[in-house]
Amino acid sequence: MTEQAAAAPQRGETPIAEPMTGAQSLIRSLEAVGAETVFGIPGGAILPAYDPLMDSTKVRHILVRHEQGAGHAATGYAQATGKVGVCMATSGPGATNLVTPIADAYMDSVPIVAITGQVASAAIGTDAFQEADICGITMPITKHNYLVTDPSEIPRVIAEAFHIAATGRPGPVLVDIAKDALQARTVFRWPVEQQLPGYRPVTKPHAKQIREAARMLTSAKRPVLYVGGGVIKAGATAELRILAELTGAPVVTTLMALGAFPDTHDQHLGMPGMHGSVAAVTALQKSDLLFALGTRFDDRVTGRLDGFAPLAKIVHADIDPAEIGKNRIADVPIVGDAREILADLIQAVQAEFAAGTAVDYGDWWVQLNGWRKTYPVGWDPAPDGMLSPQQVIERIGQLVGPDAIYAAGVGQHQMWASQFLTFEKPATWLNSGGAGTMGYAVPAAMGAKAGMPDTAVWAIDGDGCFQMTNQELVTCALNNIPIKVAVINNGSLGMVRQWQTLFYDQRYSNTVLHSGPEHDGIAQPAQGTRIPDFVKLSEAMGCYGLRCERPEDLDAVIQQAMALNDAPVVIDFIVHQDAMVWPMVAAGTSNDEILAARNVRPDFGDNEE
Repeated sequence: MTEQAAAAPQRGETPIAEPMTGAQSLIRSLEAVGAETVFGIPGGAILPAYDPLMDSTKVRHILVRHEQGAGHAATGYAQATGKVGVCMATSGPGATNLVTPIADAYMDSVPIVAITGQVASAAIGTDAFQEADICGITMPITKHNYLVTDPSEIPRVIAEAFHIAATGRPGPVLVDIAKDALQARTVFRWPVEQQLPGYRPVTKPHAKQIREAARMLTSAKRPVLYVGGGVIKAGATAELRILAELTGAPVVTTLMALGAFPDTHDQHLGMPGMHGSVAAVTALQKSDLLFALGTRFDDRVTGRLDGFAPLAKIVHADIDPAEIGKNRIADVPIVGDAREILADLIQAVQAEFAAGTAVDYGDWWVQLNGWRKTYPVGWDPAPDGMLSPQQVIERIGQLVGPDAIYAAGVGQHQMWASQFLTFEKPATWLNSGGAGTMGYAVPAAMGAKAGMPDTAVWAIDGDGCFQMTNQELVTCALNNIPIKVAVINNGSLGMVRQWQTLFYDQRYSNTVLHSGPEHDGIAQPAQGTRIPDFVKLSEAMGCYGLRCERPEDLDAVIQQAMALNDAPVVIDFIVHQDAMVWPMVAAGTSNDEILAARNVRPDFGDNEE
């Protein structure tokens, strides 16, 4: 993710020194670093910046309906384009409404720059109107943040913010600018001299570690290439495929790495984790070598950590040294950029082969293929006449195709989308993996479509998630951002309801979304009504509203949505509420306890009678 960082000033540029306001300097700085789109809402403290923004011919501003939408849109834009996403808000509640998307971007290593207005410098610390210490609030969830009170610092800070966000392990940077610094006169100077003496991300891996990793990979009997989202962020998917095909090792891709390796490739076992495929989860458990690339051994992948991959040696390669050894001690730690690591590793493996080393994964593939064939990901049929949510999502993927970008909310529909869509390319799957932010899908899809206007963008959302941020459909309608939204409507908070079914004796406390009055303490659906009616709501927001309730109508409705491209389209898919996500590793248990379906533990040859 270095495209916009590369737009920073280069040596040999003609220096610029022009008098202007701090606000004008801010907009000129955004132009200079290559920012193309800003998602935001004006307010008192940031208002000085909005006046010169109106005159910019290089920076497009998209007026969102809520600051959270601005932040997620910046994230979706960044994930889809590979550039730095930008969002803007005013002080106090405007800035604090950005906290959730900033935390989301931090967890998923997405490069965004959040620009906030702050009260005048003399009022900072006085509990002034709409004052919030947004630097203090976001310190744990940003790569770096700035409070700017001197207008002359604005160009340098913006250049540094974009550089920090896009380089090393990508992430969010906050720039908080006092209102008087925006209003004051200054001199805009470009190019600027960055002042980052302690920021030196390591990109080139150590040759000795590479050689040892290659030796371990070619001598292992049961290796797994355990691939995380860092491979996509490094632009290293081509190198990954070369290494995988060179060695013949199996590949698993985490939730954040879907598309890093083609789903249809014979060596791809699927996604590991709580709702991963049986083959992927079990491959990690039974392996003798985990080759971890750009991944952080998240608890949703490992299950109970002390029972994770007990027989495996660990090669852990990551650009962030803080991740190596954090959750699992690495036998061979490699710090560097994934693309450079893979390029060097390919050469080292070729050298091993040239020296006479031969790999033999034959017995391993017999086991893997057995698990893959015996325990494919599937679903139970829906009751007669009803739609299965898995069927809906799978059919969207089949009709729309792998060239589209898919953004998902959080919950059952997110897991079904990860299982039943087919991902062949990087940057086609956007979701909130680390934070699990409900309401992510619609604004993220909006940001992706704004950055990739010629690509079809679908949001796969749940009816719970959709009700958190659907106001951004107004933004889409007014700004010619024709996304498609598939609402998987089961009338409940589906994943929470699934847990209530499995672990809380089917006591469905506060998970029914379309309920009417209560009878005997049980929420009843309002007879003959939908609250809200998503079709009417979508039409009120300037979108097309469609509904699908029967399997026989599924293809026609999806194709109708695909044909409507002059406004956003929302499809309300009414699905049955008892569908569950399988496979599943219950929280806090070992991956060895994976269930392929309810009360069905796979037989790996170690089950006791």
